[in-house]
Amino acid sequence: MQAPRDDLAPPKDDPFTLEQLREFDGSDPSKPIYVSIKGTVFDVSHKADVYGPGKSYSIFAGKDGSKGLGMSSLKPEDAIPDYSELSEKDRKVLDDWHSFFSKRYNVVGRVTDHPQPLSSHL
Repeated sequence: MQAPRDDLAPPKDDPFTLEQLREFDGSDPSKPIYVSIKGTVFDVSHKADVYGPGKSYSIFAGKDGSKGLGMSSLKPEDAIPDYSELSEKDRKVLDDWHSFFSKRYNVVGRVTDHPQPLSSHL
């Protein structure tokens, strides 16, 4: 497992719509790769070997796949931002993913049109 980083930049609060986030899926090598969890946008570019096109977690690149992460699912239909129907157990898994990402990837913004209420993002 990847160790926490001590060189992360201060978090940014740049606004992204879900549509804008799609531009950062790794298909354009001149752009970074972003993954959003619970509306928080992370720069995962330095792990293109995991999140880049055709890689194991590319399903989450350029989108908020909170539901799929909470369910530990790599099915495209589960890689969606609405996690309102997750069980308590799956919400804990999702929270663990958010914590994992927060310790390893720079926060570059937030999703402004996330389907979950803002208070439940954190």
